Amino acid sequence: MNLHYLLWCQVNLSHIVPSISANSVNPNTIFANNEMSLRDTEIYGFDYDYTLAFYSSHLHTMIFNIARDILITNHRYPEGLRKYEYIPNFAVRGLHYDVQKALLMKIDAFHYIQLGTVYRGLHPVPDEEVIAMYEGCHVPLENMSDFYGKSSHGHTMKQFMDIFSLPEMTLLSCVNDFFMRHNIDYEPVHLYKDVKVSAFVISLAFVQDSSLKMLLMRYLSGIFLSLRDRGMSYIVGKDWRDLFDVVIVQADKPSFFNDRRKPFRRVTDKGALLWDRIHKLEKGQIYKQGNLYEFLRLTGWRGSKVLYFGDHIYSDLADLTLKHGWRTGAIIPELRKEIKIMNTEQYVHMMAWLKALTGLIEQMQVHRDPASQAVVEEWIRERDAMRPQTKDIFNTQFGSLFRTYHNPTYFSRRLSRFADIYMASISCLLNYDFQHTFFPRRTPLQHESPFWPEHSPAGLSVPSQLHRPKAESD
Repeated sequence: MNLHYLLWCQVNLSHIVPSISANSVNPNTIFANNEMSLRDTEIYGFDYDYTLAFYSSHLHTMIFNIARDILITNHRYPEGLRKYEYIPNFAVRGLHYDVQKALLMKIDAFHYIQLGTVYRGLHPVPDEEVIAMYEGCHVPLENMSDFYGKSSHGHTMKQFMDIFSLPEMTLLSCVNDFFMRHNIDYEPVHLYKDVKVSAFVISLAFVQDSSLKMLLMRYLSGIFLSLRDRGMSYIVGKDWRDLFDVVIVQADKPSFFNDRRKPFRRVTDKGALLWDRIHKLEKGQIYKQGNLYEFLRLTGWRGSKVLYFGDHIYSDLADLTLKHGWRTGAIIPELRKEIKIMNTEQYVHMMAWLKALTGLIEQMQVHRDPASQAVVEEWIRERDAMRPQTKDIFNTQFGSLFRTYHNPTYFSRRLSRFADIYMASISCLLNYDFQHTFFPRRTPLQHESPFWPEHSPAGLSVPSQLHRPKAESD
């Protein structure tokens, strides 16, 4: 049985891997969750941070160091914390933090904790301990973060959706690690709040993008954004205002989308705030704060003819698509790295083998004779041993931003709900013309699979001799 199985898999995988590799994904592709045509888009809107402006790799180190020093200087945390430095590849975006238990973890789309991704400080928590603390792996809805991923109103979980939160997660883990190493009793809620306040300090270190001005000139008609003058001057040029119809600074999202009380205020080139009532949003001027309802009234830009881009799924996109019917595009910089990993021969081999094992287990588990069950159990052990490898190839601690072992992550679930399209950077738009329609891939729902061409996982046909292995006594 085992010899038949191994020979079959090796022969079939040798044929399928080249075909999968030949169909590798282009990292510059724009992916669709919902069908959307640029032909119907009249207005383009852009967030600033990590949408138009990207930052050097030193920024997160700077944020970590400043926040760490603020903890020590302003909040009287131990001097020993200065020995900790930023760990660039420790955390990934979209993780949840249990504020009361001081645990950082990854949760899937069904509110299940991915075992092996729960960290207290800088060290993983054993699976048995996690299961005991949560009475299983499921996190009840009332304990999850609120609509915007925050820990409030009784929610014990905070979700980190902002790219700027990577140094915050790392600092939380480092401080927790220090307290545990030195057996210091502390209140986790106080620690979370202190780190949150300290990490709010942001210093800017821009990365110049020569394709950005080309993109903005291409979409010149009907553009608005929220941004900073010096940053745009550096990235695009001093004439950057000519590329936009409306410019808003310090919009204070997401309250910008819901709070009707804040009127727009005009800002001079020197930063002075004017007191006159705003009756029209004029090109070349800069406006502060305001609110979306006033914005809609002054511009008349409503509904699906507006396409807005941002990197924060909650603060930038959620209200616009749910309440106002705007089309939305998510900028996910991590996508480029993950796609490159997915295109490697190592990953393709792992996934093809893992899908083959899963398919074999699924089909063979119905046979209850001892020989069949022994083979199935061997396959299960092999599958369980392989699954951590599919995590580690993306990030040793937490794996992929988009998947737990097989389920989408909670991050992916929100991305698919709040973003019509998503891409690695805004410059991906340069690969498409104004008439392009983005189509989501039609993948079968579980109950639809009988209507699709029959195939086992990864396109492998299971040989007849594997459908029912003979018992040794046969």
